[in-house]
Amino acid sequence: AIVSAPVVASRTTAMKPASKAVSFKAANVAAKKTNAFQVWNPIDNKFFETFSYLPPLSEEEIIKQVDYIVRNGYTPCLEFSSPETAYVKSTNTGRMSGGVTCNYFDNRYWSMWKLPMFGCTDGAQVVTEIKACTKAFPDAYIRLVAFDNVKQVQCSLLLVHRPTGAKDHQSPEKRSVA
Repeated sequence: AIVSAPVVASRTTAMKPASKAVSFKAANVAAKKTNAFQVWNPIDNKFFETFSYLPPLSEEEIIKQVDYIVRNGYTPCLEFSSPETAYVKSTNTGRMSGGVTCNYFDNRYWSMWKLPMFGCTDGAQVVTEIKACTKAFPDAYIRLVAFDNVKQVQCSLLLVHRPTGAKDHQSPEKRSVA
């Protein structure tokens, strides 16, 4: 049998054999990544949309996300919901009968805070509105939504406020059972 070194593509040369050191490094990186796997604990550990598995975002991090949204031509919008209706449960949701569930999403819509922020150019504007919404509804979940006004679709959602008394999630260090 003929044994050859792995082949690595490069912009400067079409194909060249990889050195043993490179192969060894790749194997070590892969081994370290397997140690980072976690087993998600489903008890009191609920998540919402994008980034909700992370610790709460700081104002600066929210501003960066809004800047990304605006830079891509999307419109930011805030939505809020009480803890009782923020998650889909059989007790708070009317379900369609007869198995008609294709493209049907329970509890997809929360109450909108004001109108979508058409013309928003700065993440600080959104942070100001998050603070106002939090002041008006301190016990509500608040999420930032990005809308694409050309395709008429929602592009991104991220949780920007959890109620202070929320007990439905775990801190990152307690989320895994292994």
